[in-house]
Amino acid sequence: MQEIASRVVFRDEEAFIQRTQDCTPVAERAKEMQRAGLHGSSEVKLAASIPNILIEQYCLDNDITYREWCVDPAHIRRMLEDPALAHFRIWPGRI
Repeated sequence: MQEIASRVVFRDEEAFIQRTQDCTPVAERAKEMQRAGLHGSSEVKLAASIPNILIEQYCLDNDITYREWCVDPAHIRRMLEDPALAHFRIWPGRI
């Protein structure tokens, strides 16, 4: 798992925290798992491997906590169905 890097960025008289993560290794691993058919079992599918930084950004964009994201399947489903995140999908089936 790639680490999330944080740094303080100053712009005009404001300070921002910039967080970054290289998501390429996660996408490549998901592609390999999909290719190898490592989707989980018939009872529990491994649908995707979404980098933490993208989940964090989703929570910020939707004004929810990480806990809310975890317990509400609608949030997870929305991310799994997002075409922009398709390269993190492992099980290609319908959610």
